[in-house]
Amino acid sequence: MSRLTGWDESVFAAEGRGYPVFRRGSGPGVIVIHEIPGITPTVQAFAEEVADAGFTVLMPSLFGTPGVAMSGPEIAKSLVKICISKEFTTLATGRTSPIATWTRALARELHEELGGPGVGALGMCFTGGFALAMMVDGHVAAPVLSQPSAPFAVTKALGADLNLSPADLAAVKERVDAGCQVLGLRYRGDKVVGTRFDTLRRELGDGFLAVELDGKGHSVVTEDRDDASVKRVLQFFRDRLQT
Repeated sequence: MSRLTGWDESVFAAEGRGYPVFRRGSGPGVIVIHEIPGITPTVQAFAEEVADAGFTVLMPSLFGTPGVAMSGPEIAKSLVKICISKEFTTLATGRTSPIATWTRALARELHEELGGPGVGALGMCFTGGFALAMMVDGHVAAPVLSQPSAPFAVTKALGADLNLSPADLAAVKERVDAGCQVLGLRYRGDKVVGTRFDTLRRELGDGFLAVELDGKGHSVVTEDRDDASVKRVLQFFRDRLQT
């Protein structure tokens, strides 16, 4: 039985790793990757909205307890796991998190199953930049970065970093030059994002589509939801995936 009502649950194993994956909907594929502390009710609600808009949604659970609401203790538990795990890059520049090999494999399998121009991928907060790394092998055609916050912006250099190796950044730029646009969302007053949007503009040029909101909120599509931004994300998926 699935731990999330209305979702099918399985384990996807690839690259020597296995994580639970929740599935719902039909149509082109979209991978929604949760924020810290995990798949909270607001993350689940957003993913269900994507599915209801006509997409097959896969929602991997990389840390935290699915279905548990956001709270200080839950955030602390997830941060401990993230910081000690070798799967994630938290305090280094010019590196792609090792988990990217697994998320790329998930995107590849979903694209091969469903066909079409590719799949969508949306990360948020700590996973906000994961969609960039997933672009490298060509299966992700609609990458969305919601308040990308890794590596942790505790220094100027870390706050500007895209959580990509030089080789992966070069591959992303080639994809963008070939027409694969990248959508980014943030609140302008969100210091956790650092100066990554400046880096994205510099590296991706007109291929980076920035949605920047007034205020000091953080979670654009969940806890601090902006309805217009959610509609923008859904339209981006339609434009890129529903052919």
